[in-house]
This record gives sequence, structure tokens and C-alpha cells, in this order.
Amino acid sequence: MTKRDQKELSPEQREELRSTLKARFEKNMKRHGGIQWSRVQAKLEATTEKLWSLSEMERTGGEPDIVGYDEETGEFIFCDCSAESPKGRRSVCYDREGLESRKEHRPENNAVDMAAAMGIELLTEEQYRELQKLGEFDIKTSSWIKTPVEIRKLGGALYCDRRYNHVFVYHNGAQSYYSARAFRGMLKV
Repeated sequence: MTKRDQKELSPEQREELRSTLKARFEKNMKRHGGIQWSRVQAKLEATTEKLWSLSEMERTGGEPDIVGYDEETGEFIFCDCSAESPKGRRSVCYDREGLESRKEHRPENNAVDMAAAMGIELLTEEQYRELQKLGEFDIKTSSWIKTPVEIRKLGGALYCDRRYNHVFVYHNGAQSYYSARAFRGMLKV
């Protein structure tokens, strides 16, 4: 069993990740006004199992950062804030069914299964639009988003990007994949 399968980080890996997250937090204060790092750090230390998911977000190029606070649950909301779709998650179909429906040139994975394995959630359209209020993301790439069941039942899947200073939502067959399309995830800690 590899370290990734164990979903546990060494003390050194935890400290390195906390340091990376703190530096990103301090560099991008407009994303999380009013939130103090000391509260975030305390939460991270109390929920070390979530650190593994954050490290997977980081490892795959997501550059996770805090984008909000859930008053009801008392959790901080981390989201992938890389300028373009995370490089380590590109060229994937939307879900397992889409992947298995491909007769040739199958990619290695799919967005839904990858997110589940990482312990994160795909963004909804509303969450994606909220993220875009904090910066300009996916100007050259695109990201799969959580697709409503009614659309998915008909074979489709949704993705978003930002072009012409506007957020667009599109559709594709769930079996499609592109080198510039990945997915963005969210994790509550």
C-alpha cells in the first residue's frame, strides 16, 4: 500500500502543506476577507484527515485556498484557485459511465471518480460562478462542473470557462475529454 492509499501525511508533509496554504492565504486576502489564519490553522490541526485531500488538490495543481466560511457547519471552504484548470486532472471524461462508453482512445480517468478518490466535491455551476467573482479563472482552459441528473441521464455533462470577461456554461457528451479540460474541487474543513 502506498502512502497515497493510506490517506495519511507524514508530520513533515503536513507542515509543508500548512506552510504552502498559509503563504497562499496571506497572498490572496481578497478571497477570504475577515477570516484569520489562526482559526484556519486550528481547524486544520483538529481535522488532519482533511489535510490529505488538500494535499491531493495541491499535488494535482489545484492550488487550494479558502474562499469562504460556512456559518451553519463552522467549516472553512477550500477551493481550487489555480489560474487555469488543474494540470494533474486534465484529459478526463466526466464520469465512469462516460469513460466506459468510449470505444477507443479512452483517457485514464474521469472527473467524478477522481474527485471522490481525493475526498473533494466537483463545483456546482453556482459555486463556479462564485469562484469567478474572486478572480479570473479558466481563461484558456475549462472545468467540468457537477451536472444535474436530468442532463446526465440524457448523456450530457456540463463544463464552464471564462471568456470575454464572462462565465460561460456549456455542454458536451460525458464521454468527451480535452487536454485543456479538468475539474475544480471544493473541500469543507
